Amino acid sequence: MQSKNEMLIIARARVIAYYLPQFHPIPENDEWWGKGFTEWTNVGKAKPLFKGHNQPRIPSDLGYYDLRMPEIREAQAELARNAGIEGFMYWHYWFGNGRTLLERPFAEVLKSRKPDFPFCLGWANHSWSNHEWNPDTQWNRKSSLIEQTYPGKEDNENHFFSVLEAFVDKRYITIDDKPAFLIYNPLGITNANELINSWNNLAIKNGLKGIHFIGLVPSLKNDIIKLGFDAMNKGGQWVAESTIKGRIRRILYDKINAYIGGIKLDCYDYKEIIKYMFNDEDKNENVYPTILSQWDRSPRSGRRAVIYTNSNPDYFKIHVNQALDIIEHKEYQHKILFLKSWNEWAEGNYVEPDLLYGHGYLDTLRDVIKIK
Repeated sequence: MQSKNEMLIIARARVIAYYLPQFHPIPENDEWWGKGFTEWTNVGKAKPLFKGHNQPRIPSDLGYYDLRMPEIREAQAELARNAGIEGFMYWHYWFGNGRTLLERPFAEVLKSRKPDFPFCLGWANHSWSNHEWNPDTQWNRKSSLIEQTYPGKEDNENHFFSVLEAFVDKRYITIDDKPAFLIYNPLGITNANELINSWNNLAIKNGLKGIHFIGLVPSLKNDIIKLGFDAMNKGGQWVAESTIKGRIRRILYDKINAYIGGIKLDCYDYKEIIKYMFNDEDKNENVYPTILSQWDRSPRSGRRAVIYTNSNPDYFKIHVNQALDIIEHKEYQHKILFLKSWNEWAEGNYVEPDLLYGHGYLDTLRDVIKIK
């Protein structure tokens, strides 16, 4: 019997787009950053840091949207569907002991059953600090806002049951007939193998075949398969930057930047970055590469940001074609490319329409990915 994914082969790859839910106010952000803070707060006040720097980024079709509005979520799904994207991977925040943040947009998608567009979840298991979301605090002493914790067995089970309704939803993206679940920091989990075994057992008891665990890694030197993960989503940016700048110099720059950053901007040419994003390791069945439209974190980090210059839809087309060549001989189930990202606007990392390129990135993806 064919799986639901194999019955709908309309693309040369299974493109799953990271999706940020921080486009609506929450009490915590009001307290930490000021009333009404959302991702748009940093996007709107960004300034160019050098001649030709594309800031601020301005959305076109969807405007400065609020994700509490169902019509915005429907419009996003339609744009993504037309571009050949299989589904969204919603970032999911569980800090331990039932503490969640930014859960409302996905909760409403789940409850309303709209939009009728595939999805999966990615656990953004990292602590938040006062440096996390606002460039105005980059020069302040770093302090914690909320800590990521791993309380143990009972919390693992509670976490599983909090997302079980999503796992059994007909829209949920599966790989090898198991719900796909990505973890942002796989090496940061206390007893990751224990969590994976627990969730797989609970999944089987609840009528699933298990969970397809994917860990995000900067390079394949971070071997997480031995921890029980089924696959790795390789980021590629660290490897590309280190190749261009030199690994030792890159590490030293990061350390210096943490203390006296901003004296010299950390810029890379996008067309050079994409030369080094992939290698033969990405051909492995259990490695899912990342495709990256653009990158400019200055709205969140100011002069401490890493910035890729000269990104545009034409270079993005070259990049996606390189990715397709890498995964060409994989089984279709594993021909997965994670798109970073659908809407990380304050990282200059999005494909949603803007005033500079319009639908350029989406049209490029459609033209390259969709089977004619």
